[in-house]
Amino acid sequence: MSIHQTHSEKNAIYFVTFTCFQWLPLIDETSCYQYFNKWFEYLTTQKAYLLGYVIMPNHFHGLIYVDENSEKTINQFVANGKRFIAYEIIRKLKEQTHHGILTKLESGLSRRQVERGSKHAVFISSFDGKLCFDREMVETKLNYIHKNPVKGKWRLADDWVHYQYSSAGFYELGESNSYLRHYREFI
Repeated sequence: MSIHQTHSEKNAIYFVTFTCFQWLPLIDETSCYQYFNKWFEYLTTQKAYLLGYVIMPNHFHGLIYVDENSEKTINQFVANGKRFIAYEIIRKLKEQTHHGILTKLESGLSRRQVERGSKHAVFISSFDGKLCFDREMVETKLNYIHKNPVKGKWRLADDWVHYQYSSAGFYELGESNSYLRHYREFI
């Protein structure tokens, strides 16, 4: 995981990963998958486009294109998404009275985060962002993203093409998805 690296390139595709604190399955625990859609909508309004994604129980992978006319960087887009989704996760944990998890998330804050007013460590503070230089790299990352739900310990679907929190159906089955743009539009 990269540590607080600034990514300022525009007219570029990034492979982005962010992870829940201590790899806790907070997204699944709170069923907050749908809150990513609001972030995806926001990206489009800011001239950043989602080209592929998978939302896992405890992390997110995505391919995001940042237009040359965008006023924000990929760092700002990811920070905004993490902040919005974190609020929803905390709200749901409170509704479901998950006091043990909330206490763990409170104790995971650094002194600096507390001084800045943070109350819970929902996501690891940094994110991993890799600039995709060519079509081959984009396709490699997209393949990794789509097959993630059925690899290793994950058995989230019988067939990766049908995992519902992924762009696999868009690419493999031609399913409609208003949040996605095809990567070929940008390479």
